[in-house]
Amino acid sequence: MAYYADTLYRDISGENTDGIPIISNKLDSIRAYQWEITFTHSISTQGSQPKPLTLAAKQVNGLGMSVEDIEVNRVNDKVYYPGKPSMDELVITFDNIREEKISEVLWEFFSDTTYNPMTGDMEGGGVFFKYPIHLTQLGPDMQPINDITAIGAYPKKYTLAEYNYSTNDFHTVEVTFRYDFLKHFHSSHTA
Repeated sequence: MAYYADTLYRDISGENTDGIPIISNKLDSIRAYQWEITFTHSISTQGSQPKPLTLAAKQVNGLGMSVEDIEVNRVNDKVYYPGKPSMDELVITFDNIREEKISEVLWEFFSDTTYNPMTGDMEGGGVFFKYPIHLTQLGPDMQPINDITAIGAYPKKYTLAEYNYSTNDFHTVEVTFRYDFLKHFHSSHTA
């Protein structure tokens, strides 16, 4: 956390407390651990109404984009222009919580939207398979302050973590997503 003093004068010797600087929190950063992930892909569970899936995730990597360079050569000059954009792969790691059956829920999500090895169906058996994924950043009061949306996302890879007796870590599930567009705005999404 970064702080700065609103006043440069400081004299805290003796009984005089009038010179104590006021510490500002204007440079307070958004914390990396305060967020939620919502998949708008409808998951129906045992005859209930389909609803968005909100899961706690351990780690999120790859929310980003870049633009290729177009190199133009003119006599002795070389200049660049922005070219085609490309999105990074989004990798989300989830704790495999036993009570919530996270690995089963994510496997169902993967097999319903991308590829089901039991039936051989690709892309959810012909059903529309690309959905937005919302990452909502929360402030200190746990209220939404930023929303990042990966538009046109689908799960590309489903990986269970290593099973190993020698570690004392929670088991995790890692899902890699591809997406078409990225949107970042300062308000909460509406599911």
